[in-house]
Amino acid sequence: MKKLYLIFFLCSCGFTFVFSQNKTADSLKNVLYQTKNDIEKVQLLNEIADYYKSSNPVLMEDYATKALTLAKKIDFKAEEATALLNLGIVSIISGDYPKALDFFSQAKVVFENELAINVKDNHKLKNGLAKVYGSMGVVFSEQSNYANALQYNLKAVSIYEETKEVEKLARVYNNIGVVFRAQSEDFKALDYFTKAQKIQEKNGDRTVGITTTNIGNLHVKQKNYNQALHYYTKALRLFEKYPDARGLGELHNNLGLYYKAINEPNKAMESWNLAIASFDSIGDKFGKSDTYLHIGEFLFEQNRFQEALPNAQKAVELSRDLNVLEGIALAEKLLSSIYEKSNQPLESLQHFKLYKAAQDSLINHENIRKSVQAEMNFAFEKKEALHKKELEKKEVLIAEKAKRQTLQLFFVGLFVLLLSGIAFLIYNRIQLKKTLTLQKELAEYEQKALHLQMNPHFVFNCLGSISSFIVQNGTDSAIKYLSKFSKLMRLTLEYSKESLIPIDKEIESLQNYLELEQLRFNNVFSFDISKSKDIEDDMAIPPLLLQPFVENAIIHGLIPKKENGQIHISFSIQNENLICTIQDNGIGIEKSKELKEHLVSIHKSMALDITKKRLEMMEAATAQKANVEIKEIKNELGEIQGTKVVLKLPIQYIK
Repeated sequence: MKKLYLIFFLCSCGFTFVFSQNKTADSLKNVLYQTKNDIEKVQLLNEIADYYKSSNPVLMEDYATKALTLAKKIDFKAEEATALLNLGIVSIISGDYPKALDFFSQAKVVFENELAINVKDNHKLKNGLAKVYGSMGVVFSEQSNYANALQYNLKAVSIYEETKEVEKLARVYNNIGVVFRAQSEDFKALDYFTKAQKIQEKNGDRTVGITTTNIGNLHVKQKNYNQALHYYTKALRLFEKYPDARGLGELHNNLGLYYKAINEPNKAMESWNLAIASFDSIGDKFGKSDTYLHIGEFLFEQNRFQEALPNAQKAVELSRDLNVLEGIALAEKLLSSIYEKSNQPLESLQHFKLYKAAQDSLINHENIRKSVQAEMNFAFEKKEALHKKELEKKEVLIAEKAKRQTLQLFFVGLFVLLLSGIAFLIYNRIQLKKTLTLQKELAEYEQKALHLQMNPHFVFNCLGSISSFIVQNGTDSAIKYLSKFSKLMRLTLEYSKESLIPIDKEIESLQNYLELEQLRFNNVFSFDISKSKDIEDDMAIPPLLLQPFVENAIIHGLIPKKENGQIHISFSIQNENLICTIQDNGIGIEKSKELKEHLVSIHKSMALDITKKRLEMMEAATAQKANVEIKEIKNELGEIQGTKVVLKLPIQYIK
């Protein structure tokens, strides 16, 4: 029974849907004949082979062989492994387990090698490898090598859980349950059958009735008869929902044994008669031979020898037709016992001899099977050992290669860091020389700026920008720069007369200033200014309130940076406050202090002092809080990413 169960499980959903499968296979064949692409051809050949696994193993083998030949020709490893897997399944169906294991071992090596180098088709490759592991588990289970069967089934479970292939996971759970049941570990078997059943019920798997029957069988074995009946009744409903004559026949057989165990002979006979009817509907001689044997043994135990006799005869006849040695031995032994109780010693002796002959053949067959299994296991373990050594060699080579690459990257990084340091020092010396050259001229412009009734800090720094630009560029460029500067000065003089200006005017002023600085520094930075839709047109802000912070961001944050910089200025409304944000991706506050400690310190203190006084005046006028927050921006590794200035101001309007 174990062999039938496992093959049925591999080929489930095939017996009921042969017609629809052929229809699908025919449509795939039509596509195959039309395609000229070898990659598509080999994929179609494997797909057609898979469709035939339940209905025509001969055609399955034919298409899988063609797929293997083409896959090797075009060096398509994934489909080569799939073809080997299909050929292994054909060998399981035909009962040639050594050949099946050889195909699966080849497929396993190909899948594992592809997974080591291929990251694109990872999901499909993993599921292919899991199917190989599960199929190898079936072979080892058939050979009663339960340790290996469990090992490979659990490998399949691990992959299917990772790839979330729950339907296939349920089938492997079921096969693990079979392994534990064969070793009389009923509680573990029940655990895996239950896992499989839950998944099958959730996904509408048509094999759920078989799994439910197996759970009922385990409860009968544990003499937990109420639970057994519960699962048998549930299985009956499932077979009504998902018709399966073979599975239903097995369920009625087990129900007969259940009623026999609880001493309800009439219901037992009724169940076995239903089993015969179910097996007759699909011509299943194997199932019927089991049923007649159950009936014969039951009637014999009740001393109804004449009724038991024809059932035992039918059982032995069907077993001989199928050449099932175990069935022949059991039926002949029963016939011998019946004739002995019926006082027919000659017939009893004759059937006892036939029983012994069948038993001897069975023992001989088992010995041959064990010998083949031992040879097969030896060959398999030898291949596994060789494959393991190859993998270890590959891992060593990969580790050495990774080590070399790490060293190369380290030395390249060190070289780049050294060059960057030298360039940085040269740049600083040049900037210092320019600064010393311009100090005299800057002082003159500063004196002029102090006479203007507007922000002297702003004018001073604008004049510094002009000085630098004149030194760095030609006369024509300087004229263009001065033209833009004059426009900015007109705006500044106009705004300086007012205590508040519209936010749009402040944005216009900042735009002009930033464009000037871009000209000065040859576009080494970019900027953007954004305004929230929530800001009304008549909302206002003190003029030139943000300019010192924007200048600091350029001069002390972005210019020392060797890469192109970015300044983002935004205006938004938050909790009844106007939020003005200046954010740059420069070198940060602390780094700036290190570069030009004295100059930056004086410059920064002026900007903060001016802003503080203006904010105090704003608080007094509005009776609301106004403050500024300056902080460095850091990433998750603690690396400086720039500076962020946030001014939180009360909302004010133009009167």
